[in-house]
Amino acid sequence: MGFTSNLAQRLSYHNAGKSRYTSRKIPWKCVYIEEFKTRAEAMKREKFLKKQKNRQFYQRLIQETK
Repeated sequence: MGFTSNLAQRLSYHNAGKSRYTSRKIPWKCVYIEEFKTRAEAMKREKFLKKQKNRQFYQRLIQETK
């Protein structure tokens, strides 16, 4: 979970094993994407999402976009 202005580059970075944390669970794929006009909006939403500790919340969010 995070924000970026270049999704393809970020995903490639993680799948190349360049991130210590994410390298243990390669390969990564995107299952849910939200777009925002400003970085501040994206950071606010990311903070909210990271506070959610309920797995069902994430599953429901992903299912609603399919």
